Amino acid sequence: MFRTLTLSAVLLICAASAPAFAEPDFTGLVEESIPAVVNITTTRFGTRPGDSPEDQGDIPEDVPEFFRRFFEEPYGEGRGRPDRMGGGSGFILESDGLVITNHHVIDGADEIIVRLSDRREYEAELVGSDPETDIAVLRIPADDLPTLAFGPTEDLKPGQWVIAIGSPFQFEQSVTAGIVSAKGRSQGAQQQYVPFIQTDVAINRGNSGGPLISTDGRVVGINSWILSSHGGNIGLSFSIPSEVAQNSIEQLLEHGRVKRGYLGVVLQAVTREQADALGLERPAGALINQVEPGSPADEAGIRVGDVILAFEDQPIDRHSELPPLVGMERPGTEVEMSIWRWGERETLEVTLGEREGEAVERGVNGDSEAQPSNALGLVVEPLDQELRQRFGDPEGGVLITEVESDNAYRAGIRRNQLIMMINNREIADMDDFNAVVEDIEPGQTVALLVREASGASAFLAYQPENGAED
Repeated sequence: MFRTLTLSAVLLICAASAPAFAEPDFTGLVEESIPAVVNITTTRFGTRPGDSPEDQGDIPEDVPEFFRRFFEEPYGEGRGRPDRMGGGSGFILESDGLVITNHHVIDGADEIIVRLSDRREYEAELVGSDPETDIAVLRIPADDLPTLAFGPTEDLKPGQWVIAIGSPFQFEQSVTAGIVSAKGRSQGAQQQYVPFIQTDVAINRGNSGGPLISTDGRVVGINSWILSSHGGNIGLSFSIPSEVAQNSIEQLLEHGRVKRGYLGVVLQAVTREQADALGLERPAGALINQVEPGSPADEAGIRVGDVILAFEDQPIDRHSELPPLVGMERPGTEVEMSIWRWGERETLEVTLGEREGEAVERGVNGDSEAQPSNALGLVVEPLDQELRQRFGDPEGGVLITEVESDNAYRAGIRRNQLIMMINNREIADMDDFNAVVEDIEPGQTVALLVREASGASAFLAYQPENGAED
C-alpha cells in the first residue's frame, strides 16, 4: 500500500508541474477568413476523344489511389454523360473579383461557376493556369468582395497551427485545423518546382484550391493534394507555398503563362557512398548526372559529376531543393552557384535560360567478346554498332554483361547498363575502362555514371570487394 500511495503521489506531482497548453480557439480567425473562401463547380459537356476513365465518370477498381488527386468530385454517374460535373475550392485575392484555385480543379472545364459564401453565383473567366505549380487564376464580375492576403512561409515552422477552409465532398465552408508537419516536400518530376508544405490538416475531395491559413489570418499555402492508399485523409496533406503561388499568379496576370528559369541538368540525390567517392564530408547537394548540350549549364562549364552545394547563397541540402529555386528565377537572370568538383569547391556564374514547356528494348546482349571480371567486380564488353544504336548512339561507354560484386548489385548496378564515367574520368572505350580499373585501390569507393537503354542515367557508388593489388 505504501508503494502504491507513493507512486500515486509522484504522478500527481508530475501532472501538477507539467506545462499547461491552452486549447487553440480559431473562432475569430474563421469568422474573418470564411467570407473570402469560395466554392467552385466546373462542367464539361459530353465525352471527348481521349478522355481518361477518371474524366469519363467511372474509375476502374484497379486504378491505384497512391499519389492521385483526391479532391475533385467525380464527373456524373456514368461514362459518357452529356454534362459532367467537377469542382473544388478557392479564395478571393482581390476585391474586384480575382479568384485563386488549383489548375487541376478547372483543367478542361467548359464552364466554371464560383459561388460565394453569401450564395451569390458567377460564371468565371479563366485568366490563366499553370499545371507545373497547379495554380489557376479566375475572374468573376463582382466588386467590393472580401479578400484574403498572402503571408510568408519563411518563418513557418513544423508544429505551428494552421487551418484549411473549403468544400470537402461539397460541404461548403468546412473548417479543419492541424499543424505544419514539414516543409520543402517534393512530389517528384511532375511538380518539381513546388516545395510543398506538409500538414496533418484534414483535407478531402473538394478542398482542392482552398486556402491554408496561419494563425495571423494570412494564406501561407494553397491546398493541392493528399497522400492516401484509399482516397480519404490519413493526415498527409500538401499545400503550395504562398511564394510559389504568388510568383505564378503575377506571371499569369502579366504574360498569361509562367516563365521559369532553366538550367539544363538532370539531378539525383547524394548517397553516403557517393559522398565518400566524391570526397564530400557528408551526403549533401544535388549531383548532376546529365548536362544537356547547349544548355545554360553546359555553356557555364558545369559537368557531369559536379555537385551543386549552393544556389545564390542558398545552401542545397537535398537535390529536390534546387529545381524550385531555379524555377522561381526569371529567364535571363545571372545566378551564382557553388559546386563541388571531385575534391574542390568552385564558384560558377550561370545565365538561366527559359524552360519550354522507353522506346528501346532492355535486356541487350551482343556477340562481342566479354572481358573477364576485374577489380570492380564487373564483366564488361565494348559496344558494337548494333548496341550503340539500341542505346541511342552514345559517345563512348562500355556494356556491363555480368555483375559479380554484391556491393555493386546492392548499389543498383545491373547487366545491360552502360558505364559512361568512373569517378571523374570519362569512359570512351575498353582502353579507358581498363586504365581506370588499374588505378582502383583496395577499399576505395567508386562512383559510376551508368546509362540505361531508355536513356536514363544515374551515378551509383559502391566499394568494390577487391581493389587492384600493388
